[in-house]
Amino acid sequence: MASLDLSLLAPHAAGIRSLLSRGAGSEAAAYMQFGLSEIAADPWTGAPRQRFVSHRFDPVPYEDFVSASDRHVTWKTAGFMRLLTDARNAGTVPAIVHTHPNGRAAFSKQDDANEANLARTVSVKRLPGLLSLVINSEGRIAARLWRDGESFEPIEELAIIGPRIHLHGRSSSHVGTDDALDRQARLFGDQFNADIRSLRIGIAGAGATGSATGTLLNRLGVGFIYNADKDRLDTTNLNRVHGSRRSDAGAGRLKVDILERELAASGCGAQYASKAAWAGDPETWDALKSCDVIFGCTDDHGGRLFLNRLAHFYGIPLIDMGLRMRRPEQGGVDVFGRVTTVVPGHTCLLCANVVDPTLAAEDRLKQSDPDSYESLKAEAYLKGGGDPSPAVVTFTTEIAAVAVNELIAGLTGFHGQHGMMPSRVRRFRHRDDRFADIRPKPGCRLCNTAVLVGLGDQTPFLDMVT
Repeated sequence: MASLDLSLLAPHAAGIRSLLSRGAGSEAAAYMQFGLSEIAADPWTGAPRQRFVSHRFDPVPYEDFVSASDRHVTWKTAGFMRLLTDARNAGTVPAIVHTHPNGRAAFSKQDDANEANLARTVSVKRLPGLLSLVINSEGRIAARLWRDGESFEPIEELAIIGPRIHLHGRSSSHVGTDDALDRQARLFGDQFNADIRSLRIGIAGAGATGSATGTLLNRLGVGFIYNADKDRLDTTNLNRVHGSRRSDAGAGRLKVDILERELAASGCGAQYASKAAWAGDPETWDALKSCDVIFGCTDDHGGRLFLNRLAHFYGIPLIDMGLRMRRPEQGGVDVFGRVTTVVPGHTCLLCANVVDPTLAAEDRLKQSDPDSYESLKAEAYLKGGGDPSPAVVTFTTEIAAVAVNELIAGLTGFHGQHGMMPSRVRRFRHRDDRFADIRPKPGCRLCNTAVLVGLGDQTPFLDMVT
């Protein structure tokens, strides 16, 4: 049987909390839709998983309520039937949510009976199931899945995803108490270590920033790390790939294997899985969908474009980073490092001008058909494909640290309750950080509508035509 977890995007979580005041002391209710993420094999356990991601939130209209008190709520069935139709058309899982203003975040016997009847209707309509959520006055949320009208499965793991990340029902029992993390617990508390140990984190890229990010996350105590990169180490990488050795370059060792070796040798307890593939290759989809957070450490636009859409469809926070180093003709050195976070409430990488669609297409061609790419490059038909960019390990490592600190901010709010910043640009020459005010571009379907956000599995994948 597949394990279950649920992600509530921050705007939808706020909608659920608003029901407590909407009911004015009586129970209140809403309809929701969730995208479904079918994970055939979790990369760390090999077991199947299902993740539900909130897609829509619609309070039950006042005129549809039949009766309500602090102990019950009933409403007309017509709205529920419309929900089922909408879910079928969108390919989503229907859900109901109600409040317990004076009770526990737990389902009552009356809830069991009422929801069983609704679940039978859902089963007749051949929908994948009915999700049910309940929230109490303290803001605690319980959730479960009815696959039919006879039984339900509790959902133990629940995450609220936004600039702040809140984890509920997680277990870190696979590592237990670790004295090696005592010093950071003295700053952030024991719950921080528990959250870190439970996190499933993906890293796209194992080069300069990717190897630094993996090393930092491992030392921070992250429990599960997945890394995807098809590149092999060469001598020019030795100045910046953490854990690499000259013998690795001589052997053309995969960068993901180098990172795995170094993480295993540390004894820090992370469970590591990897794939020698570019982020976006079909063989990475399941693993990346399994992650709670993804770090974008790839230097190609095609990979960034893929991760940008993945973050929106599956509600997985993306922390993307990049650097630009150059020597201006007038002399001196310019170094810029960037960290951009893609979560509900922040703009996408396209609107942030981080991804160039033309270069993304070229990157995909380079990966899928290298001979054609080189031919077009020689004929000057390609926009990119210039000389290798400069790279300095101190700069790449510093930006990786900035990116990991954004994760810490999301978990703890240590630099304000706003959590992760949308965009941070570090100007090394000027010794300062700039925080850009990025606005969605007109016509962006990811930023300006909720059509694709939290939609989950689609055909074609991510609604992308290749």
